[in-house]
Amino acid sequence: MPQRLILVAKVKSPHLGSTLRDALPPFLELGWTVTAEPSLGVAWEQAGLPQDRLTLDLTLGASQPVADLCLVLGGDGTLLHAARHAGMRGTPILGINLGSLGFLTAHPVSEAAATVRAFLAGTLVPDRRPTLEVELWRDGGRLARQTVLNDAVVAKGALARIMDMHLRVGSEDAGPMKADGLIVATPTGSTAYALSAGGPILHPSLEAFVIAPICPHTLTLRPSVVPAARPISITLEEIEDAHLTLDGQVGHRLQPGDEVRLRQAQTRVTLLQRPGLDFFALLQQKLHWGDR
Repeated sequence: MPQRLILVAKVKSPHLGSTLRDALPPFLELGWTVTAEPSLGVAWEQAGLPQDRLTLDLTLGASQPVADLCLVLGGDGTLLHAARHAGMRGTPILGINLGSLGFLTAHPVSEAAATVRAFLAGTLVPDRRPTLEVELWRDGGRLARQTVLNDAVVAKGALARIMDMHLRVGSEDAGPMKADGLIVATPTGSTAYALSAGGPILHPSLEAFVIAPICPHTLTLRPSVVPAARPISITLEEIEDAHLTLDGQVGHRLQPGDEVRLRQAQTRVTLLQRPGLDFFALLQQKLHWGDR
């Protein structure tokens, strides 16, 4: 049975066509089947790749067995999309960065062909990232549940007043808080929105989460790091025009009295990295540590 590749890409990237021509032929030559979302069909044709080797499926093969690889051509947002549709099912993800930052898609577009060859040679290293299970409860019933790789964000709308929330961590009452919102991030998500809100950078191997308030009303309310083994509960008290956003892609409107429950998920997302790209080397590369 041929090996299966799920292809997820940022279709608006000017680098997509050339990257497809660099990255896909080795898979096609080895007989891999390729599944992608319908929006990728035009770019595939423009890249001159054989149409009969591509299957377009909005669900990315959700009804089929777990694929052998998910190749992501884009930025971190594209990879989060791929993680939700493929990585959470157990498919390892190989990210090639078509943008400028890319903590998750760490392989540069200039090395796309070499990165694919390294994967096929079996020299890439699996990096298994912890995830966060998020539930939204209202009036005693669960409205939504999703597992996220980066973060869950409770935040007010542009013109809404400050939010009143109550936080619990495990069996401990962390007290009431007033802020524009609250971010709960995994170690992977600690370099995303939580970092912009003043949160710390966590090494991805840590079993911990960041809780970072957004524009707190009290200056002493600071970001904190809590053990991943302890569940987190956020109860919304006085709010208006507030939303729960999951990995920056899926949103749910919130009401007073809603409760957001968060805990470490059993699922791990596997990212494939080249050897020698350690976490602090990545921080120096992406955040320009040490530059003057």
